[in-house]
Amino acid sequence: MLTLPIQALILDMDGVLWRGNQPLLDMPAFFSQVAALNIQVVFATNNGTRTIGMYLDRLAQLGVTVESWQVINSAIATAEYLAQRFPQGGAVYTVAERGVHEALTERGFTLLDDHTPPERDAEAIAVVAGMDHALNYDKLARATLLIRTGIPFIGTNPDRTFPLPHGLVPGAGAVLALLQAASGVDPTMIGKPEAYLYAFAMQRLNTPPARTLAVGDRLDTDILGGQRLGCQTCLVLSGVTPLADAALWQPSPDLILPSLADLLPLLEKV
Repeated sequence: MLTLPIQALILDMDGVLWRGNQPLLDMPAFFSQVAALNIQVVFATNNGTRTIGMYLDRLAQLGVTVESWQVINSAIATAEYLAQRFPQGGAVYTVAERGVHEALTERGFTLLDDHTPPERDAEAIAVVAGMDHALNYDKLARATLLIRTGIPFIGTNPDRTFPLPHGLVPGAGAVLALLQAASGVDPTMIGKPEAYLYAFAMQRLNTPPARTLAVGDRLDTDILGGQRLGCQTCLVLSGVTPLADAALWQPSPDLILPSLADLLPLLEKV
């Protein structure tokens, strides 16, 4: 159960708010009541395929209007990490999608991928890899060769699967596993459960971890990341984690609920 009143929510999206294109709750009603309780909200997802603008549009289509600072994904967290490490910018080889591409270019990096000539790969200062629906052998080969030269290998997130209405399909972690196996190098991981993405969210909320509730559908990313940061945690069973697995997790999440909709009465009681 919750031990202290909650001042802020850090919400995962895939498997919590929706599954594929299917909403998992009445979001306008839920967020209206959260606002009435004076609880802040940040959306923090490991999914780096979409841009922040795309997430804002999707939320708006589902009846929820939020500001851009309230949405964080592994793509912008990766770009921030690289900007701190390489303030002068540079060329980055990407095995990724639009969300990562836009985040990197906004931070001043140039992009290399299978659309750029192979001779330009020598310019690369890092390889960034994540979910890529256009993945092909050439991308994997070029990324592997670059990683083997010793430049940084950055993974957007470790999620091996991605929830769709008809089941689980390969996620960013599956792509990273291919590159790890081929290169013999483990990536520096940015997304949950590593501290970087959640710490980024906490900076924007400016609330104490003990009064912040991290909500997600994955034990090894959403819940572990929140626990490492000292947040209270809530696992929802609307995504990838079955109840049997949740019962074995130690330390147990503060809450285990069928869906995000079931959280509201508990917030009102604390």
